[in-house]
Amino acid sequence: MRRESPMKRGRELQANSVPRHRHLLNLIFMAAGLTCGVPLLLSAASGLATSTAAASSVSENGSGSNPSMTDALGVHFIDGSSSSLIIERNGKKYLVDLARHAIRETAGPEVSAQTHSGGSLAAAAASSGDTRLGAKIFMEKCSVCHGANGKGITAAGTPDFTSAQVQATLTEDAVINTIKHGKKGTLMPSWEGKLSENEIAAVGSFVKLLASTNASDQQIAASAARETAKVYTPADDYLYSLPTGRRLERHGLYVNFTHRFVFDPAFSGRARGAILAGLDGFSVASFGLRYGVTDKFSVSAYRSPSVIGRPVELMAAYNFLDEHDGNPLNASFRFSVDGQDNFSKNFTTNFEGIFSRTLSRRAQIYFVPALSLQARRLTVSSALELEPPDLPGINTFSLGVGAALDIRPTVAVIAEVIPTLVNGPELGIHRPAYAFGIQKRLWRHAFTLGFSNSPGTVVSQRAGTRAAFLGDPSADKGSGLFIGFDLMRQMY
Repeated sequence: MRRESPMKRGRELQANSVPRHRHLLNLIFMAAGLTCGVPLLLSAASGLATSTAAASSVSENGSGSNPSMTDALGVHFIDGSSSSLIIERNGKKYLVDLARHAIRETAGPEVSAQTHSGGSLAAAAASSGDTRLGAKIFMEKCSVCHGANGKGITAAGTPDFTSAQVQATLTEDAVINTIKHGKKGTLMPSWEGKLSENEIAAVGSFVKLLASTNASDQQIAASAARETAKVYTPADDYLYSLPTGRRLERHGLYVNFTHRFVFDPAFSGRARGAILAGLDGFSVASFGLRYGVTDKFSVSAYRSPSVIGRPVELMAAYNFLDEHDGNPLNASFRFSVDGQDNFSKNFTTNFEGIFSRTLSRRAQIYFVPALSLQARRLTVSSALELEPPDLPGINTFSLGVGAALDIRPTVAVIAEVIPTLVNGPELGIHRPAYAFGIQKRLWRHAFTLGFSNSPGTVVSQRAGTRAAFLGDPSADKGSGLFIGFDLMRQMY
């Protein structure tokens, strides 16, 4: 029998004393060092592989570690997970998932050691706040097409993310790639540049959690979805004429198009049904563009036709509170200038506050105080080529109140009233402007069909009524309501 030397036998005993998962950790540290550009971590991992003293720093059962070493290396173990850990370097935290061969930066509170039994990337990210962030973004950006519960919408042709069969065809990389770059031939847009890398990863993780077989994962996703679903998201920038103050997407471009059939034709019959409830009338059409500079700051330009003074409205808006961010209400401020005759005369300066509050996940109420300096009375131009008359400017204050109630997941009934509290009679306003109607949302579109007694849509004109516009004191009564519609389209 061949006899081994004492020195060789000692080396073998020493090697066998190293816990089995030591080599696995070495690979983790090395991968993290290469991926994140942390040479120190790679050096430490290499030193760990060759240092006998390091072996004694790991407990015999493999479940503990030397606190001084883990602190020095920035390593945080996740209790209950055998394939995930957190590495902290240079003030940033990276989630390492061995099962998926994935390393990514994570944000929010430190990953809890009490949450995960499956050890998946999505589950580990959940305790860091990514699931709540992903659910919030999903509800704001994705639920219109994919449904609030992720089950998809048949009319939009979107898949059911809660189906295990659907999820089996989707890797997390595929989900994130689709979110980033969109999907050709479908309504799925690209979110790269609009959402940060961390936000895209959070949405991808949330989508993967929707069909998780892990009960803990499902509970986390359901809880996050319920919290975000409590907040009502308006379908349009307007109820009818009253603004909702909804937050625009960063770099999003929106088109607003309105028609108000305020003029009755000369051939009207015995009842308004003879003229299709006003659709046979002649309309006042307006058109505008909105652009989200950031997700809080936006600018817009709006134009109404010659028959109502040919005004151009330039506006800047800032959203400083939003319920989606955990605030008790939504609040924004808008500053605008209206100039008639294509922004050449009769200027009005407007200051608005827009406050709204979710009453339930299906309803929201709005309050819009507005101060207009040097507003003009609504008048009909006798000829389109003529300039608007030089009427005196009057300072006014109005308080708009409105509400929206979803009667179906994509259909809401809306109502608004805009009383002028200061100097209304001086502008020929004897009854408040009001409107009601029904609103349909689909993907990036919103269509509102309603009845109103006000033809104006720019800030300085929307509180004016049909009575002032036509010079008929009875034209703003219930019998004088006319039909109209709004169309909103998000172009990008």
